[in-house]
Amino acid sequence: MSRIVAGAAGGSPLTSVPGDGTRPTTDRVKEALFSRLESMNMLSGTRVLDLYAGSGSLGVESASRGATSVELIEFNDKAAAVCQSNADLVNKVIGSKVVRVQRSKVEAFLARAAESATEPWDLVFMDPPYPLTEDELSLVLELLAPHLSSFAVVVVERSARTPEPSWPESMALLSQKKYGETRLWFAEPAGDQLPAGD
Repeated sequence: MSRIVAGAAGGSPLTSVPGDGTRPTTDRVKEALFSRLESMNMLSGTRVLDLYAGSGSLGVESASRGATSVELIEFNDKAAAVCQSNADLVNKVIGSKVVRVQRSKVEAFLARAAESATEPWDLVFMDPPYPLTEDELSLVLELLAPHLSSFAVVVVERSARTPEPSWPESMALLSQKKYGETRLWFAEPAGDQLPAGD
């Protein structure tokens, strides 16, 4: 069973999405990822966007660790319901509606964001389903790029066998890390390099 690793809701069990249609981030990868983000000071006080949220575990972990706003975007009905359950759990512990869930396709959500005065996001998680093509991923990154704060970090989780994403001109690779069959790609707005290890 997945759980919230640390923070205000640390140790709380998370509801998982039934079936094998989603690929949850393992606790090992999640712990390593959030240790890295903590060291970069990318959690406390930040605005977080979790695209292809699945169970929402990355977004709610961010909320538990001090993010001020978290949006979980998930199109699948069952997964969106699980996101809401996990969001409700964390919001109750925190005592504030920090985490919000939107049932939407990622492209449609980002297109709507372009039409409204949405505040920029500081931290974005993207764990798309494996069938998503590289071209489709590139399109989503293009749509996302204008909505990032100047110090934002984008984390893309993919199979270790997939190539590096094609970043928009306004984004640059920060680093990457392989964990077994999973690879994490870290990117940022181009020209705003942050110190980070490999």
